[in-house]
Amino acid sequence: MKVLTVGGGGREHAIVEAFHRAGSEIFAVMKNANPGILDRASKYKLVDETKVDEVCAFAKECGVELAFVGPEAPLAAGLVDALEKIGIKCASPTQAAARIESSKTFMRDLVEKYKIPGNVVYKSFDNAADAKAYIRPLGTKFVVKPVGLTGGKGVKVMGEHMKAIEDADKYIDEIFSGNIGGAGVIIEEKLEGEEFTQMVFCDGKKISPMPLVQDHKRAYDGDMGPNTGGMGSYSEADHLLPFITAEERQKSLDIIQAVIDALAKEGCPYKGVLYGQFMLTVDGPKIIEFNARFGDPEAMNVLSILESNFEDVCKQIADGKLKGDVKFANKATVCKYAVPKGYGTSNVDSGREISFDMENLAKSKAILYYANINKVENTLITGSSRTAAMVGVANSTDEAEWNSEVGLSCINCDYIFVRHDIGKASLIRKRVDHMARLRGQ
Repeated sequence: MKVLTVGGGGREHAIVEAFHRAGSEIFAVMKNANPGILDRASKYKLVDETKVDEVCAFAKECGVELAFVGPEAPLAAGLVDALEKIGIKCASPTQAAARIESSKTFMRDLVEKYKIPGNVVYKSFDNAADAKAYIRPLGTKFVVKPVGLTGGKGVKVMGEHMKAIEDADKYIDEIFSGNIGGAGVIIEEKLEGEEFTQMVFCDGKKISPMPLVQDHKRAYDGDMGPNTGGMGSYSEADHLLPFITAEERQKSLDIIQAVIDALAKEGCPYKGVLYGQFMLTVDGPKIIEFNARFGDPEAMNVLSILESNFEDVCKQIADGKLKGDVKFANKATVCKYAVPKGYGTSNVDSGREISFDMENLAKSKAILYYANINKVENTLITGSSRTAAMVGVANSTDEAEWNSEVGLSCINCDYIFVRHDIGKASLIRKRVDHMARLRGQ
């Protein structure tokens, strides 16, 4: 099939590789000239992915039959609605369905309306004064989030990212100034537990689960530093995580199915990938957020071990006829991002030349996914976001982590850094011990 892919990050490179393995002919739209996507595309267009008319014109010109949208911004801009209007099937959600991510208030209100388990205490505000008054009696037991999209970087937790009530006030003012997220502030109760990601494929009614993944948002080893879009992630060969039981995982899937059912009842059936981020607490999984697309970096973990034909899966989603469960290899994966120095702060060192030792990388057991890199003539230049990811795949997490590190050693650039503890046995043990303590074990 002629397939349109939208987006130019590491997640989208993994999506393009999955389509390539399935035999699709790829037509790509992206802001940056991702070298991995360029290599696989029959034709491409460099444009802001939210410019719906330009994307649609390109898709029509190329005779595209199926579209898959990687990032959240074009979903929120209504790209899927526009593509479907000109007869192009999509394996991604409409603007109305994508509100599950683009409006945190919509999501929380939906879960409350349909009495879906896993919700938290929350309140939304359209002005700073009321939000500040609300947090005064809460002590340190709250989280501040912009209602709108923030690229995974907008959440601040009291006691971690914000040390005093004045810090929370300042952040609330910053959100309402229009610099972050827009559309207001939502204050949620602070949860204690371990975060995990459960992604599913969905055809509007039925879901098919992907392996569980754990992302790492903090920039530096030991869960230190600023929040980021995600420094890396790991998954286990049994598709669970070592601190979660099969029963607890099933509860998260039941929550996702209930959300899908609720969206259908609201008149906006959900087709595509739905990302559920949960906190595993002593009371079971609690909803942190939903995303209307693959997670980044989690997409690279699961797509690296996908055994089903990705084009077939996406066509079934677009047709509303998902057949059976999508298959994944029983392999462990560890993904680590190389990012520009200063990533996660306002002082990012970008615009640097980068290269890869492709000869030794080919001998390694690591998979390279290009992310925020621009190919300018024959030179690769780093952007201000995450640069490139290395995914190790193996029978065990230890071996997968080693393979990822070998791949990272093939990067030539003095202006990047890596969070090296992701996937290491010591950090995984820390997660397991944390849940054991909470459970009183």
